[in-house]
Amino acid sequence: MPESYFAPTGGHPGQTQLLTDRAMFTTAFAVIPKGTMQDIVTSFLPFWEGTRLWVLARPMSGFAETFSQYIMEVAPGGGSDRPETDAGAQGVLFVVEGSATLRVEGATHVMAPGGYAYLPAGADWTLRNESDRALRFHWIRKAYEPVQGLPQPDVIVTNEQDIAPSVMPDTEGRWATTRFVDPTDLRHDMHVTIVTLQPGAVIPFLETHVMEHGLYVLEGKAVYRLNTDWVEVEAGDFMWLRAFCPQACYAGGPGPFRYLLYKDVNRHMALPRR
Repeated sequence: MPESYFAPTGGHPGQTQLLTDRAMFTTAFAVIPKGTMQDIVTSFLPFWEGTRLWVLARPMSGFAETFSQYIMEVAPGGGSDRPETDAGAQGVLFVVEGSATLRVEGATHVMAPGGYAYLPAGADWTLRNESDRALRFHWIRKAYEPVQGLPQPDVIVTNEQDIAPSVMPDTEGRWATTRFVDPTDLRHDMHVTIVTLQPGAVIPFLETHVMEHGLYVLEGKAVYRLNTDWVEVEAGDFMWLRAFCPQACYAGGPGPFRYLLYKDVNRHMALPRR
């Protein structure tokens, strides 16, 4: 496992920098390169102290509609005692730098890099940076879709280093997925996983499916096929895919290519009422 994950630090480019970059926004996908995450595009949230964030994804009509994703940056002593203002929103936290003190349902957890937390809708939780260095983490949010007869999922707090990746069939270990949630647990309507491709490994066909995706590159580089385009991506870049966007990948090396992946799962497709 990596000793560190890429996390943005902000700043502002000089006047001599070229305007050409890899940023793309199409009707099927978006690529947000790490270089776009500068001070000028940060946001703030109610009831968070010493905190700013980069918004990577938000529901947009006609594009991807199920989730939002932030990179949160919390200064020492910062955090929130009222972090989530939407009682219907579930969340996943994934720490990429620093230390987070998460208090949820009466239990306290200190989360290091690689730390993962699933927070059910309506959970009672707070988060603080009680260390002496900046904390940076991903926060993925989705409105929970309850199903009559299924209870709500439980809180999960773990670290990716404590989970054995699941190797994809017929890949000799070159393609593996770290799963924080049992895929057969139908209480969950979203999954956040880590995909690892060794140098030279491929996703060997154009996946075309109903799940929306957010992909944040934690480590390495690759060439990604998105719809009809090939794009180069590297650690710190974010890809945002709407449903049915064709996708495939070739990991370029020299080290592993790893990304944090969101997708919506396990629910009927909502049908219009006439």
